[in-house]
Amino acid sequence: MKLGDEWVTFDSGGAGVRAYQAWPDHGTETLPAIVVIMEVWGVDGHIQDLVRRCATSGYFACAPELYSHGRLPEPQTQERIGAVKAFFETVPPSVWQNPAERDAALAKLPEPRRSALQETMAALTPPNRPWDRYAGDLVAAVRHVRGHPRVQGGRVGSTGYCMGGALSGRLACAEPSLACAVIYYGAAPPAEQIQNIRCPVLGFYGGDDPRITDGVPAFAEAMTRAGKSFEHHVYAGAPHAFFNDERRSYRLGPSRDAWARTLAFFAQHLGAA
Repeated sequence: MKLGDEWVTFDSGGAGVRAYQAWPDHGTETLPAIVVIMEVWGVDGHIQDLVRRCATSGYFACAPELYSHGRLPEPQTQERIGAVKAFFETVPPSVWQNPAERDAALAKLPEPRRSALQETMAALTPPNRPWDRYAGDLVAAVRHVRGHPRVQGGRVGSTGYCMGGALSGRLACAEPSLACAVIYYGAAPPAEQIQNIRCPVLGFYGGDDPRITDGVPAFAEAMTRAGKSFEHHVYAGAPHAFFNDERRSYRLGPSRDAWARTLAFFAQHLGAA
């Protein structure tokens, strides 16, 4: 299918947010839309590919670059983030979560490469991530896509991965008009916000990702108590980021099943405009 695609900048509270968006370049009918929410790596090749996959499936899809609230900081450019991703593909997976292992691995690298990696890692894992600002930018993204000529009047859903999975849940809490939300291996939204969710939520998790998956039962229980719709699937043996086909964590079977269920979920809750 031929697609239209572009990088744009939309307004969020007076600051510009860059976004990559794509849509099927066929016909003139109004399309439902999907906000695709990035991993910690930003709107990289994997997220851009997911935007195009959604567009090929018949949706207008948009991925906001959440680090670009205003000017994109140098440590969070795709070139710098790509260097960090390449580094983590050469070391054991535990290095991401273990500061001592990470420092030991970095100490083996020459300067200025080591300092550049350390600066970008610090930018990607701040002690206090600006969750509320990200959620506000995503609410603005919903408003942005809804104003596009190919979407006007269409329903809007979301899907997110890792950090973006957590934000897909938070967007469901913050945006009452959201039609549905998909969470891929993302932490649950704050408990006090769950009562604000008005749309069905679908979650996918790895059985070998205890940092995230251990919190799913409590999230499911809270959703049930609040009378919310939450369907979730845990794939035995799958690690964190099992859906990212650019990383060694990728698992074909769980990814195939999750993608089929995601498209069915969107067809049910977004459907035609």
